[in-house]
Amino acid sequence: MVAEYKIYIAGKWTESESGETFESLNPATGKTIGSFQKGSREDTRKAIESAENSFDGWRKMPPPKRGEILLRASRLLRENKERLAGLVTLEMGKVLAEARGDVQEAIDVAEYMAAEGRRLFGHTTTSELRSKFAMTIRMPLGVVGLITPWNFPVAIPAWKIMPALICGNAVVLKPSSDTPLCATEFVRILEKAGVPKGVLNLVTGTPDGVGKEIVTNRKVRGVSFTGSRETGEWIAKNAGIKRVGLELGGKNGIIVMPDADLELAIDGIIWGGYGTTGQRCTACSRVIAHEKIAGKVERKLLSRVRRLRVGDGKLKTTDVGPLINRHAVEKVHGYVAIGRDEGARLLAGGEIINRQGFFYRPTLFSDVAADMRIAQEEIFGPVVGIIEAKNIDHAIDIMNSVRYGLSSAIYTNNVEWAFAAIQNIEAGITYVNASTIGAEVHLPFGGMKETGNGTREAGIEGINEFSEIKAVYIDYSGKLQRAQIDAG
Repeated sequence: MVAEYKIYIAGKWTESESGETFESLNPATGKTIGSFQKGSREDTRKAIESAENSFDGWRKMPPPKRGEILLRASRLLRENKERLAGLVTLEMGKVLAEARGDVQEAIDVAEYMAAEGRRLFGHTTTSELRSKFAMTIRMPLGVVGLITPWNFPVAIPAWKIMPALICGNAVVLKPSSDTPLCATEFVRILEKAGVPKGVLNLVTGTPDGVGKEIVTNRKVRGVSFTGSRETGEWIAKNAGIKRVGLELGGKNGIIVMPDADLELAIDGIIWGGYGTTGQRCTACSRVIAHEKIAGKVERKLLSRVRRLRVGDGKLKTTDVGPLINRHAVEKVHGYVAIGRDEGARLLAGGEIINRQGFFYRPTLFSDVAADMRIAQEEIFGPVVGIIEAKNIDHAIDIMNSVRYGLSSAIYTNNVEWAFAAIQNIEAGITYVNASTIGAEVHLPFGGMKETGNGTREAGIEGINEFSEIKAVYIDYSGKLQRAQIDAG
């Protein structure tokens, strides 16, 4: 019998008003994991009301006390790391080592944000008038709606929930319908850690039933979304006057220069391009190789790609797990056909694996031109294309030729080339001699151009996303003082 899971509103696990459910599938087998509530707009309104009703008490709790709850959550996450990692592999499909990393990221961000409860810094400054004190303090936004994707089903909810809570906000979470089990278990841990009833609410369901209500509801004072550019654009147009944070994907590249350590570069390309089956917004889908070593890069990379083992992520022998669902397989296969039609040379892969689940052969193209669709559009699968560059300036131009600007990398031992990349690549992240992935929770994460709207997550930027700044003036002069008028 398939287990049925509920939504979480006002501290109670309950069924949806709609009376409808949907199933979550194991992408390695296509079999049902569980049945989940198809939340309605009415459910979402109840969750928002619950958050609104609990907000005042939560914001008045001293931030260090809020931090203690987050620290308990981090310890519970650590105690449940293996169990949660197994659920990530079961529901999302990534190999178990990466699933452990997914959970570890949640542990790390919980610990980091717990400590922010003793900081939440404003600043003091001087006044232009006598006997007047000036400072800033942080204030929570209020009710915030968090809409998260399936590819990091524990880490990304943690990125958003932990800073939102430590800042004193009340939360409504809508996870992806591809990974609702991971979100449910994550919320259970926060419940056990002592987050008060109503402060954190979980509504599973569709974008129409849940997502639109979160975005458009006037009681929601902030929305944080990670997902597709198209959905992000809709949110930006329909959210109204509220704080909106958008992280919308990437078309990331790795530059390989003639002096690079090629073995290290190939390791980075394999990890960046085929790790998580290419289903990362930071995934490397473009290898921009200097023309002097492009042939070597192609040969070495092809040899490694052909040896990648595709299978169920729970098996130790698996290098590349499944794609998330049937639609993802069809999308990737469609882009492979586009690449062939555009004249790119298919070196490896390019085929659906005929077995249970949603598997696709790791794919490599060469003779890719920078303006081809496979070099411009986000594929979100195990597809990498090699583009030749004449010199460092040409390589950077190719890197910058896409609409996105999330992650980038360069492999070189030449400090001039490295700093040219750092200063001139239009991306929120640049790695030197490392791959395009691997966020550390105390550094800002986010991108330029159509990757988002300028918001950054993690570190102090996570605090900035979920708090307002209030300027405070204390005039103890005992008389009316008028800034700008009396200062002269």
